[in-house]
Amino acid sequence: MASRPLKAVLTVAAAAAFSLTAVPAQAADPDPSVWTELSRTYGATGAYAYEPFAVADGFAPTPCVAGTGYRYVNQENVGQTDAEKPAALLYEDGPYGRRLVGVEWVVKAESGAAAPAMFGQTFQQPADPAEVGSSYTLRAWIYKTNPSGLFNPTHADVTCSADTDADSVPDLDLDLIPDLDLDV
Repeated sequence: MASRPLKAVLTVAAAAAFSLTAVPAQAADPDPSVWTELSRTYGATGAYAYEPFAVADGFAPTPCVAGTGYRYVNQENVGQTDAEKPAALLYEDGPYGRRLVGVEWVVKAESGAAAPAMFGQTFQQPADPAEVGSSYTLRAWIYKTNPSGLFNPTHADVTCSADTDADSVPDLDLDLIPDLDLDV
């Protein structure tokens, strides 16, 4: 392996290890081993702290929803229960652009199918599992401490700015995005 890529890989690995030692406590902390599992998620999504990288990799933004923020959805990852392939990245407005605050996995709800589980957590049930296009979701607030808990479905400190409107995101074909229960 060339020297520069090797240094980059080692730097990212070291940063991930150090960041895990400084992970803040959250309400109803899960088993500490969950952070070991979530380190794979950090490694896979850390580059998306720079929002244009997410768009370049196929994550399409949706309008802001208070308590969740801007959801950037990658259709290829919907249905995955792989720690390294969240279906959505969650952003909020920051002083210098969009700031990554969490990740979300989305699995379509099928009639009679049990909700999947990851990290010792059962996915959130849709309001009506029989509804066509409904989904099970699991959110992890790994980039912004959530006082209500790491896996809480919403984050009280994630709000939408007053000047946020439908014109702030590019036009999307919403028929391509499954019903993700945007009215959390």
